[in-house]
Amino acid sequence: MKIRRTNLPKLLIISVLVSLFSIANSNSVLAASGSGEEGEEESKTEFIMHHIADDYQWHIITIGHTHISIPLPVIIYDYEEGLKVFMSSDFYDEHHEPIAHGGFMIDHGKIVRAGEGHGSDHHGDSHDDGHGDDHSDSADHGAEEAHADDHGDEHAADTSGFLDLSITKNVASLFLSMVILLAVFFAVAKGYKKGVGAPKGIQSFFEPIIVFIRDDIAKTNIGVDKYERFMPYLLTLFFFILFNNLLGLTPGAANLTGNIAVTVCLALLTFLITNFNGGKAYWTHIFWTPGVPLPLRPIILVVEIIGIFTKLISLTLRLFASITAGHIVVLSIIGLGFILNSIAIGVVGTLFSTVITLIEILVALIQAYVFTLFSSMYIGQAVDDGHH
Repeated sequence: MKIRRTNLPKLLIISVLVSLFSIANSNSVLAASGSGEEGEEESKTEFIMHHIADDYQWHIITIGHTHISIPLPVIIYDYEEGLKVFMSSDFYDEHHEPIAHGGFMIDHGKIVRAGEGHGSDHHGDSHDDGHGDDHSDSADHGAEEAHADDHGDEHAADTSGFLDLSITKNVASLFLSMVILLAVFFAVAKGYKKGVGAPKGIQSFFEPIIVFIRDDIAKTNIGVDKYERFMPYLLTLFFFILFNNLLGLTPGAANLTGNIAVTVCLALLTFLITNFNGGKAYWTHIFWTPGVPLPLRPIILVVEIIGIFTKLISLTLRLFASITAGHIVVLSIIGLGFILNSIAIGVVGTLFSTVITLIEILVALIQAYVFTLFSSMYIGQAVDDGHH
């Protein structure tokens, strides 16, 4: 009974935090789906892809018609005019309507060259015309004009002649997770420097996880005599994925591990480490598979070569699909009440999304484990000397 009483407050605190996360996500969905009565049915669902996509600003929350966002640095190297650095807030006016700045503008989530008539002052002048008495008509007119420009002006989608080096939301989240990782594990390392005593504080939390990765993943799949040089990579891989999976579940956070560019980079690191450390037995099995009749060797060779790259693809898609699908499911359930304009469905959806969020926390841990496990298995196959 004492165990139950001591664990109950912790359980209640965790439940309240998860519920607050779901309510905060609901508020973001409300702002995205209920921004105007003139919105079409398509606009009621496009907020889902907007929340999981990358962006040039870090949107926190929308209160009424006020957007609270953190502007991020835009870094553009124009091959003709040189380097241009400014904040992403320069791409929007006081009404949060998109405008051009420095000859560039944001079009469908990408920086493109602004066509003629998209100067920085052009959008502001449109608000001073004869439409000042009706903001909705002015907004509709601006939307129609922008829509016509997207299809009629070839320069509006021009992405040539410059290099985009901007700090996007995903890049900012990458830096944030790096800072958190360094802070956590410098604190853990500091605990070990003090002596061999029993681990305390944050060290006591992470030590069982590190021991588990060492004993049940690295040693088991790579071997007792070869695992040590791969431990830094496996630990970095596991905690990087885990931290970013959990950060992605917080309201307003970036969807870093749900970005296929990030997952393919992680998979590519495993791919390179595996093949550059491949021993004689590994490459012999690929190019001259033992026990295969000579006429079938060319076919088996093609299969083995394809198998090398399917490992890369499977690692990439497994993490990307799992994290992205989880975010889409949670946002879809929360947004169902707004799409159907039903308070009852909205309340039930928010409660149900709380359960899904708890499952997503488990998925975040499982995906970090699975990616690290398969990476260790591939490395273990590569360094195996073939003697059993």
